[in-house]
Amino acid sequence: MARHPRLILSNHPHHVIQRGNNRSDIFTDDEDYQYYLEKLAVACERFFCQLHAYVLMTNHVHLLMTPKVDTGVSKVMQSTGRNYAHYFNQKYDRTGTLWDGRYRNTIVDIEEYLLTCYRYIELNPVRAETVSHPSEYPWSSYAANALGHDDELITVHRAYLKLGGNHQSRQQSYRSLFKRRISKQILNEIRESTNNSWVLGSDKFKKKVEKLSSRQASPKQRGGDRRSKNFHRTYSKNKSA
Repeated sequence: MARHPRLILSNHPHHVIQRGNNRSDIFTDDEDYQYYLEKLAVACERFFCQLHAYVLMTNHVHLLMTPKVDTGVSKVMQSTGRNYAHYFNQKYDRTGTLWDGRYRNTIVDIEEYLLTCYRYIELNPVRAETVSHPSEYPWSSYAANALGHDDELITVHRAYLKLGGNHQSRQQSYRSLFKRRISKQILNEIRESTNNSWVLGSDKFKKKVEKLSSRQASPKQRGGDRRSKNFHRTYSKNKSA
């Protein structure tokens, strides 16, 4: 099945995933992680993207970013991916593609899902059972967002700023978010939306994005509304025919 075009809108946050080819490792030592982050920082500045959260896992990356221009996300991912692949292939004397095709992304509803996406990203090492708490993982934005550590990559989002009146209160409020588990339903929504380039948000937000982009924001319902009386009448009739 052909993939539909990516949905990118300036001034809206996007959750982005890129994986290694065949889910192979793309980071093997500290120098690799550092090099990727350096190139990511350069690309974000050059192509007008603000990065709010990130995590680098051994075989994939998660980024939460807001492009200031419609081409921002694509340019950042192309530039970072190309530079890092060249570095990685030279360092490890390998050839061929490093990345598993194109990156995946979803536009995120600020009101409904943004802070959940922060948590989803920074909890990735915990779900992978690499660490028991996100503060133990060195290659994510948790230390910046939750503990106030300096990280030149991070630009705070206005939704994050609403967590408190100063740095300390915002960090405390942010840490408290991690005391609550993300439900399986929400985890699946984030994954499905990102992997299929649908919009992650409320119905109202999806309609707004469809109007701005002239593109479908979510999959169409198949087989009718299974909760409606009309559907059940039609189903019963067809079943008995």
